[in-house]
Amino acid sequence: MNGENEQPMSVPATTESRDAHGPRRVWAIVRSTYHWLLSAAYFFPVCSFLVLLGIFVDPRKNDGAQRWLCRVTMKAAGVKLNVKRSPGFDPARTCFFLVNHVNLFDPFVLYATVPQFFRGLELESHFRIPVYGWMMKRFGNVPVPDNNRPSDLKRMWRLTRAALDSGVSLAVFPEGQRTLDGRVGAFKDGVFRMALQFGTPIIPVSVVGAFQFNKKTSWLLRPGAITVYLHDVIETKDLGKEDVPALRDRIHAIISRPIHESLDNSQKTN
Repeated sequence: MNGENEQPMSVPATTESRDAHGPRRVWAIVRSTYHWLLSAAYFFPVCSFLVLLGIFVDPRKNDGAQRWLCRVTMKAAGVKLNVKRSPGFDPARTCFFLVNHVNLFDPFVLYATVPQFFRGLELESHFRIPVYGWMMKRFGNVPVPDNNRPSDLKRMWRLTRAALDSGVSLAVFPEGQRTLDGRVGAFKDGVFRMALQFGTPIIPVSVVGAFQFNKKTSWLLRPGAITVYLHDVIETKDLGKEDVPALRDRIHAIISRPIHESLDNSQKTN
């Protein structure tokens, strides 16, 4: 794993079938309801306060409060977060963080564990959501157009370049959608083309255990551990357009390895 000595964590998986009937199903519903209510009771008041604070204070200056919000929200949801850093991980580098996409909790997991101020590329349609959209714009997230009109794409590239030039790293889900089976899907080329054109390094990030905690197809939560692997920095400044496929496949392999190993180990024990 690109110089990483730690063994990926094996997270026992509780399958849908085991919760499908009887007392286990009832317990899963009760437990999930409790954790949803607990996390929401903390998140919404504190987040509202930070949104109001963001009107007067640069979000960078209350970055610690935002991280605390994410950590406590995940703890209330029943998650124990672990972080494993590769020897070549450099928290000081402005970069693209490329991450596998699992569920709605992914941004919370990332912001609670990545030791650097960063923002994300997010679908432009999300910016039209009341309150949330304003908050994302105020916090500096970069809108990704819902269509491929050249003018919209140029605007995204311009905003991306401006963020990176100001020292703000950007988190990207290169799959473009959440996984349905826990495995890492195919990556889109866009972020790799930007990284090569800008000469911006890439840090692959593997989030292991998130699929066992919550799936796109279910609202149920299964409390447990999530481990975030922060891999070595990968340089892009000496690469050209012809290197996009190889770079994409290399990073896909790095991100997917601990995730797929964990899933395979879980299947063997069930």
